[in-house]
Parts: sequence; C-alpha cells; structure tokens
Amino acid sequence: MSFSLQSSLRRVTQTFVRSFQNKAAVRPLPPPQGDITTPKAFLSAIGRSTETKVSIDGWEAFWHTSGHDLKKAGVAVKDRRYVLWCMEKYRQRMPIEDFAHEARPKKTIRGETDTVASTAVTG
Repeated sequence: MSFSLQSSLRRVTQTFVRSFQNKAAVRPLPPPQGDITTPKAFLSAIGRSTETKVSIDGWEAFWHTSGHDLKKAGVAVKDRRYVLWCMEKYRQRMPIEDFAHEARPKKTIRGETDTVASTAVTG
C-alpha cells in the first residue's frame, strides 16, 4: 500500500515541480550569419543600444545566456525580454531586418508630447 502511495505522490509532485534547468544551455548554438560574428555585433544590429547594456565576450557564452544571467547583470526587464526575443528569432534563422525594431515612443497626453505638456503647465 505504501509503495503505490509513494509512486502516486511522486507522479503528482513531478507535474507540479518547476524545472530549474537552464533551457538556453540546451538550445542549439546558431552559426554566425553575414557580418554578425560577435555578440557585440548582434546587439548593435538589434538596436535599442543593447550593446551598452549587455557585455558578454564569447559567441558560445552569449548564446548560453539565460534571463537569470541578464537579470544578475542588471539589465532592465524590457531590455532583457527584447534581447532574449531577438536571440530566439536569430536562432530560427530570421533576418535581423525582419524582427529588430526600435522601442515605442512615449505616449502623448491629450495630443501633446510629454515635454510640451510639462512646459505648458509650468509656463
């Protein structure tokens, strides 16, 4: 009786336990494409000045980087998500021109930009 209870508990706990495996280390390492042969070249190609926010030297070390590593390096959440998203698109062999884009501009307040609205209030 205890054996069947133990095996059923093991099955239940395995389904609810979060995996702590680094999935970035398991994914395939993409080969360099065109001018992009270094992590710095990749980060400058995707834009948003990510080359100043992330500093990883080796190609292999860059592609084994996870979100936790970027968080420890102090990269902001939006930048971290954008870099990881671009890395996945690059792994899928999509051209960088198709997926890299600049951040959305700041929202306007009643048809005015933030700087114009702030000067109108103070002036």
